[in-house]
Amino acid sequence: MLRAAAKVTTMSDRQPPRGGLYRPEFERDACGFGLIAHMDGEPSHWLVQTAIGALARLTHRGAVAADGKTGDGCGLLLKKPDAFLRRAAAEAGIEPGALYAAGMVFLNPDPARAAAGREALAGELAARGLRVLGWRRVPTDPAACGEEALKTLPAIEQIFVDAPAGMDEATFERQLFIARRLAEQRLEPEDPYFYVASLSSRLIAYKGLVMPANLPQFYPDLNDPALASALCVFHQRFSTNTWPQWRLAQPFRLLAHNGEINTIQGNRNWARARRSKFHSPDLPELSGLDPLVSMTGSDSCSLDNMLEVLLAGGMDIFRAMRLLIPPAWQNQPDIGPELRAFYELNSMHMEPWDGPAGIVLTDGRYAACVMDRNGLRPARWVLTRDRHITLASEIGVWDYAPEDVVAKGRLAPGQMIAADTATGRLLESADIDRMLVERAPYSQWHRRIKRLESRLEDHTLCEAPMDEATLAVYEKRFLVTFEEREQVLRVLAEAGQEAVGSMGDDTPMAVLSKTERSIYDYFRQQFAQVTNPPIDPLRESIVMSLETCLGREQNLFEEDERLADRLVLRSPVISEIKFRKLLSIDDPAYAHAYIPLHYAPGEGLRGAIERVREQAAEAVRAGKTLIVLSDRGIERDRWTIPAPLAVGAVHHHLVDLGLRCDANIIVETATARDPHHFAVLIGYGATAVYPYLAYESLNGMLRRGEIESDSLHSVAKKFRRGIDKGLYKIMSKMGISTIASYRGAQLFEIVGLADEVVELCFKGTTSRIQGADFEDLEKDQSVLHWEAFNPRKPLRQGGFIKYVHGGEYHAFHPDVIAALQRCVESGDWTDYETFAKLVNERSPMVLRDLLELRSDLEPVPLEEVEPAEAIFPRFDTAAMSLGALSPEAHEDLAVAMARLGGRSNSGEGGEDPERYGTERNSKIKQVASGRFGVTPHYLVNAEVIQIKIAQGAKPGEGGQLPGDKVNR
Repeated sequence: MLRAAAKVTTMSDRQPPRGGLYRPEFERDACGFGLIAHMDGEPSHWLVQTAIGALARLTHRGAVAADGKTGDGCGLLLKKPDAFLRRAAAEAGIEPGALYAAGMVFLNPDPARAAAGREALAGELAARGLRVLGWRRVPTDPAACGEEALKTLPAIEQIFVDAPAGMDEATFERQLFIARRLAEQRLEPEDPYFYVASLSSRLIAYKGLVMPANLPQFYPDLNDPALASALCVFHQRFSTNTWPQWRLAQPFRLLAHNGEINTIQGNRNWARARRSKFHSPDLPELSGLDPLVSMTGSDSCSLDNMLEVLLAGGMDIFRAMRLLIPPAWQNQPDIGPELRAFYELNSMHMEPWDGPAGIVLTDGRYAACVMDRNGLRPARWVLTRDRHITLASEIGVWDYAPEDVVAKGRLAPGQMIAADTATGRLLESADIDRMLVERAPYSQWHRRIKRLESRLEDHTLCEAPMDEATLAVYEKRFLVTFEEREQVLRVLAEAGQEAVGSMGDDTPMAVLSKTERSIYDYFRQQFAQVTNPPIDPLRESIVMSLETCLGREQNLFEEDERLADRLVLRSPVISEIKFRKLLSIDDPAYAHAYIPLHYAPGEGLRGAIERVREQAAEAVRAGKTLIVLSDRGIERDRWTIPAPLAVGAVHHHLVDLGLRCDANIIVETATARDPHHFAVLIGYGATAVYPYLAYESLNGMLRRGEIESDSLHSVAKKFRRGIDKGLYKIMSKMGISTIASYRGAQLFEIVGLADEVVELCFKGTTSRIQGADFEDLEKDQSVLHWEAFNPRKPLRQGGFIKYVHGGEYHAFHPDVIAALQRCVESGDWTDYETFAKLVNERSPMVLRDLLELRSDLEPVPLEEVEPAEAIFPRFDTAAMSLGALSPEAHEDLAVAMARLGGRSNSGEGGEDPERYGTERNSKIKQVASGRFGVTPHYLVNAEVIQIKIAQGAKPGEGGQLPGDKVNR
């Protein structure tokens, strides 16, 4: 029945190509999910059928292949239907004992490899003292599958396993978990089909790459009246950050997820880092299960892995989920001190798995749902008179009578709800919170937390400021320019926020620039896309936090007062006084190692980075907790490692060695001066940043009267406040709420660094365009170093933000603008050629400048080419709003498109009503949240309406509109 799948391509062949610019991890999702349970744990086939019907009503939440039958995956996770499984086992000649497990296993279609999979799993189970009773081939109907699903259809079998005499259920579950993980580690690298969908004495999964309506056709078991269950979690997948696969259909072994874990790269790295911290008497083999979570593919799969580990280690389901997806407790004024203590103590040892998330889950007893702190994925529930509770991502998944409803509601941001099928209780969020705080004396332990608070006397920028000559050397060495001081630092110090500027960057990419560029310029921030809206850091500030913890992480499986042995900072951006205070703490728990980032030129940049990371590892092994990486103290005969390279390399090295959770990386650097710089350092693992040169430069500007302030305290405070605001903005673009989740998450794309640099310093970051290697970066540093110690070389003018003659090249430099205006006004072809030559013959500044038209191709016959009149109606203009363009330019585009038969786009700035009904009317009209000019009259004069979801003009984000521009 399954042999047809064996003749076609392998599972790995069915993955999307990983060449060129495409990466499978760029895919996004918006799934449908839900659960149904009988409050008193009474099983019924009606419940299973109702769950299948509800799943079918979520079909719109998924995608379907061109064959019309291959879905992105759907499935059911059922409380073990004991009577059915015992009967099915008996028909296969298997007789389970009193305590047994049934597993659903995907095997290779090739009989020999399937036998190897069975043997490997059975061997691991036997090694744990568990008795494999036999295998049952699960009846399936391939006719329910589409052509695409059939290409990778696995052989599906059930394994039956007995617990040895005297073993309790919890121990049995742990041994099943260990055996399964070890078998997966052995087989997955060589057999992409092998996958254990479930192996439990409590639960069983039925899932696959079929449409929801076809699930019971594919699995005839689901139609059997004997298959009765008291609890079912169901899920319809819209393919997320992976290609659709049989194994990635949900639910997973404990949960089903609708949303995205934006911090997944960091969460996975931190899971690796904590493998040496996790110890549980219930799970002594934990250290042998590395990696604890899947390091690639589905974010939901990795989250499920981590939940499995926590539960197997003895943690209950409620604490585990509150560790992984906590509510926004930091800024909630109405949260009680006991509950606040619980969340704060636990947050110090695991970062949130952050992002828009709605999660339904079960351990066989509880049917539960939890929402992310922003509530960006809906979940509504209904409890009926017959004691059934149904929860789903939308209402209407089954047809209950309104008069039968006993209670109903929706989950608000950060809330959790659970049905306890053992006691019949419905546990709402307050009930769960009460259970959590009663577990241990969290409030008492909470008093042990140390806080490094700001003091009234923390009013200086620098206790011993550099003199002008020394400051000039540092500013030249670390590429501070007149422009940066005026346009970036001064604005931060005076306004307490980033400068407002026009959108766009017409300077060359850093890798193509002919001048020395900051290492930070090679990094591009990622932003929320498709189904994942960004946060408004102003209006939604209640969910956001920059709180930062120092000290060793503790073992989360041991709940005691040591959880409170942490030092708390309000922000990762620290003042000089806080930095000095950190280094003066007389407590072995906060001992520090000071590692300079300077090296002799003969050592080479790569060698210096490798030496520094080894020094950091040795310091941690010696008991040092604060690893201070510093580029202060530059010398004429020693070069300096750029701070981001050192931070990333040290962070990854400590993770690889299992030492990262015993250390904090403190960066004393001259390179961090605007929010992007801080974000890169924190995103690659920095715990806190002391930007000493920013303070020194501000101090020098105050001395020279370049800043309008007579208060050092005001300048320092506003600078840090501006950086904090910038960090909030950057985090919010990815829908991330806490700096703990952003730390180490590597939410950047690198453009223009060689693979050797990425592998050593920024491992795992998307980098599709190579470029500068260690030798290139070292040459840039050597030029800056020579200039710094040459008193005849003045501070550079800049020219990165605005055009400066002799500075960085700008695509729209004065000669280009003048030539463009001249040819437009004259209409002379010679003038156009002058303009075109300036653009076409410039030095490469963007990737397209490196391309040229091929001359070795045969031209297409003219009669095969569409006439211009047929192409014009497909023309659209880009959306540029009135204001970004002058009224004349805006109307000219509309007229041109109207005469061609195409469409112009109004942009988000509204439109003069006098244009409606004329050829000056823009046929495409944009609607963007909070923008002016959107009226019914505006909308009815559109042929196409574009609605911007994650648009750029939110408060605190790109596209700010200066007030004086409006006045003009």
